[in-house]
Amino acid sequence: MKTATIPSVRVAPAFRAEIEALLGSGETLSEFVENSVVEAVQRRRNQAEFIARGIASLVDAQQSDSYVDADVVIGKLERKLAAAKAQR
Repeated sequence: MKTATIPSVRVAPAFRAEIEALLGSGETLSEFVENSVVEAVQRRRNQAEFIARGIASLVDAQQSDSYVDADVVIGKLERKLAAAKAQR
């Protein structure tokens, strides 16, 4: 399999020096950048999957009639809070 390159990124010299100071033992700047990109891609993939699961769960709850509207829940919580404050 052939490899591809990621475009260079211009940064201020001070920022590059800061990154280089944080590199692990034997770690190169290229390895650091590659690992950072891989982690960012995984984080975005996880976010997209999380949102997809949330939307699917919402649709399922609405279709199964076990859905409680957020305004109803918030109203109940506000009444409980008001009751707790009144008991003080």
